[in-house]
Amino acid sequence: MTFAELHHQHTPLVIANVWDATSAIAAQQAGYQALGTSSAAIAAMLGYEDGEAMSFDELLYIVTRITSVSNLPLSVDVEAGYGSNADEIAEHLKRLAQAGVVGINLEDSKVVNGVRRLVDALAFSRKLEAIRTRLNAENHQLFLNIRTDTYLLDHEHALQETLYRGRLYKAAGADGLFVPCLTSEQDIAMIAKELNLPLNVMCMPDLATFGRLKQAGVSRISMGNVVHSAIQLQLKNLLERIQAQQSFAEVFIDESAR
Repeated sequence: MTFAELHHQHTPLVIANVWDATSAIAAQQAGYQALGTSSAAIAAMLGYEDGEAMSFDELLYIVTRITSVSNLPLSVDVEAGYGSNADEIAEHLKRLAQAGVVGINLEDSKVVNGVRRLVDALAFSRKLEAIRTRLNAENHQLFLNIRTDTYLLDHEHALQETLYRGRLYKAAGADGLFVPCLTSEQDIAMIAKELNLPLNVMCMPDLATFGRLKQAGVSRISMGNVVHSAIQLQLKNLLERIQAQQSFAEVFIDESAR
């Protein structure tokens, strides 16, 4: 199946969010159907804050290392696009497509002075339409998974605002809608039904099981930076135990025996 077709199978497409070549190899060995980068995980790995603090060229380099070790479809989180206008963003997306990327996440919020805010929905949809037009003109078939941060930012009318933005983005050329922090099965069902666009939700503590999410209308499930954060915590704990015990014994303990 193509990457787009994976969003219409019998079970939701579970994206393995990776941040380097090693994590990509592990995900492929574990049997995942597709990979997605986590912007927050890559930023943390490189010592940056999330929110486009690193350069696009740094992101592109990590992407090339991932594609060099895995043949799984790769979608890249480009945050707000690393550009101030449609031309700049489209050029970045073309470079990703040329590197073998099959999809991207583009978000409708931006971090300014450390604060994330939603951008104007109409302005964003016009920018999205211009990006789609530029990509189509050169036959770059990227799956545009558009992220709206209505729930992440606790919008007062999150459901209504999501439906409003989703309709605009679908008309502008979005292939899918990503709503991080959306967990209400009732809201999920409403959004999936009203928009009829592949719906992507993200790992959260109170997120339903994959089977229930499918019943509610979810097409795609992603991890964000949660797995990377969990691994970093394990690393920190291991390093602290080595320091406290003044021994490497902990390194060689079989985790299943703990």
